[in-house]
Amino acid sequence: MTTDISASASGQLRLLGERPIHRLGFGAMRVTGPGIWGPPADLEGARATLRRVPELGVDFIDTADSYGPFVSEDLIREVLHPYRGILVATKGGLTRHGPDVWLPLGRPEYLRQCALMSMRRLGVDRLDLWQLHRIDPKVPRDEQFDAIAQMLKDGLVARVGLSEVSVEEIQAAQKFFPVATVQNQYNLIDRKSEAVLEFCEENGIGFIPWYPLAAGALALDSALAEIARRLKATPAQIALAWTLKRSRVMLPIPGTSKVAHLEQNVAAAGLTLSDEDFAELDRRGRAGGDRVASS
Repeated sequence: MTTDISASASGQLRLLGERPIHRLGFGAMRVTGPGIWGPPADLEGARATLRRVPELGVDFIDTADSYGPFVSEDLIREVLHPYRGILVATKGGLTRHGPDVWLPLGRPEYLRQCALMSMRRLGVDRLDLWQLHRIDPKVPRDEQFDAIAQMLKDGLVARVGLSEVSVEEIQAAQKFFPVATVQNQYNLIDRKSEAVLEFCEENGIGFIPWYPLAAGALALDSALAEIARRLKATPAQIALAWTLKRSRVMLPIPGTSKVAHLEQNVAAAGLTLSDEDFAELDRRGRAGGDRVASS
């Protein structure tokens, strides 16, 4: 895996019909410690991974203020600022109370603080894309959406996205601001967000699938393994290639803190699945998802 691989092979997506980015991004959650808490165990390895991101043509990085917390944003600025063509998207609206503990807080003043502090940590005058990490069920969602609309109006953010939402919630948010992206859990066997993905396709909204590999479950699928063997690829690369082929608005963001793993992920952009292989994986993935859901 060297210089002959590039995220540009994944094609382009235009956020809100404007800003073009390659459809294979990088998720920066894993450049943190265990439980997404504190600094990474291999700090130099994490820095090297971030440096390699733009060298591989990746021009979309997804992070959040809660990753660390703050560790991911701080490292991104340290290594990559002033970004030079990279769109750094971040998220706010979750609080951290320890490793693997994530609690939503959607009070308008807190959401605005999240954006302001992310701007400060990332060293920018405006966030290219700010995403509401979760809608807080304890705060009226219209208050949350109104606060975000005000952030847009005030120029703190250029574009807004949502995470873990339904079609109805996207439609409710669209009354306040254009929705540029939706970030829901989605992969070959987790298909709960199919209706959301279809809505995004119909409305030109970028769909960011988090946990796009579901590595443990996917590795057990014999069809995936057979196709990977035939195409001289790994099962994870085939899963990413399937995700990219699934939709023109798909923007997977596989994450890692290791250079070799990053290179493997980006190489998936250059894989071409036949329609037959895609259909077989789709069928097996849906069946596998049904088994997981019923177990």
